[in-house]
Amino acid sequence: MKLVKKILWVLLIALVVIQFIRPEANASTDTSGNIKNLYTVPENVEAILVKACNDCHSNNTVYPWYSKVQPVAWWLDDHIKEGKSHLNFDVYTSYNLRRQYHKMEEVIEQVKEKEMPLNSYTWVHSDAKLTDDERVVLTNWAQSVMDTMKANYPIDSLIRKKN
Repeated sequence: MKLVKKILWVLLIALVVIQFIRPEANASTDTSGNIKNLYTVPENVEAILVKACNDCHSNNTVYPWYSKVQPVAWWLDDHIKEGKSHLNFDVYTSYNLRRQYHKMEEVIEQVKEKEMPLNSYTWVHSDAKLTDDERVVLTNWAQSVMDTMKANYPIDSLIRKKN
């Protein structure tokens, strides 16, 4: 019984100590690379991006209360970093043209296939669930970005050639 008590005390102390080891917040005021600087983002699209995408795909996450609890914050931090590595709307204009174009293709595909937003995100953030109409708005916008790119740049600068 004494051994169990010692183990529980050690676990409790460890749990308290890890509360002081926090990841850096995903918050930035730099908007120089934001997609809005290069392409039109209508208000209705912006609203969808804010509610369903930006927490993981921008440099500004709105953190829920449980992000203050370790080890949950570490898991969230990893999840956010992974999301940003795939697509970050706050550095979008720094991507080369081919990558910008491809990212919009991926937005269309993943939104249509209901792969985004992730179920693990919408399970906790029910307001982030996209309606069918919102999915259409978002995919139409992504297509309009691609159309703008096609109108302004040679197609071979946008699409990787197949060998």
